[in-house]
Amino acid sequence: MGLLNLTRDSIFGAFGLPSFALEFFDVIIMSLALGYIFADYFIPYTKSKIYDPLIQFKRPSGLKYAIVAVAPAIVLHELMHKFVGLAFGVPSTFYASYGWLALGILLKLFGSPLLFFVPGYVSHPIAPPLTSSIIAVAGPLTNLIIWGICAYLIKNYKKYNFSETTLMVLGFSRKINLFLFIFNMLPIPPFDGFQFFSGLLGGLF
Repeated sequence: MGLLNLTRDSIFGAFGLPSFALEFFDVIIMSLALGYIFADYFIPYTKSKIYDPLIQFKRPSGLKYAIVAVAPAIVLHELMHKFVGLAFGVPSTFYASYGWLALGILLKLFGSPLLFFVPGYVSHPIAPPLTSSIIAVAGPLTNLIIWGICAYLIKNYKKYNFSETTLMVLGFSRKINLFLFIFNMLPIPPFDGFQFFSGLLGGLF
């Protein structure tokens, strides 16, 4: 489990770099890794039966579209945990999980039909129950908002004259944001839903 918990602190902690610079670096690392992992979803159909796990580097559009569709769903989810925590005076730090991202890349390289990994998280000290509840639900609510925006744009695609490519990206973004909202709101640990409901009950009772 030590390798899966590998973060920038394990690698760059001794250099004394400012936290905001390291968090920005982590956003870039996470976005690129997510783009690589999901790039195959945006590669045009080919009759070739030869599997090439590096094909997205030969067709960079797949990597680009995957970053646009997937990275905001996950990066903004985590950053909203951080920003809401800071708004309540709770020191909050965003981390990309290098070990889990590496696992996601390996699963992709080996053609695994199941991709399960934790790309990042926000670390903060124990907060009052209601504050903890609001911090926890901020991420899933962000996904719900993005899902709503994508659903609206797809419904009104003629009004905005979207291309098929744009609709493809919006469609995938809509799906992954709805999935992340439902998945993270499950009331079981360690998901955000558990933190939300337990904090809500703890604060009210």
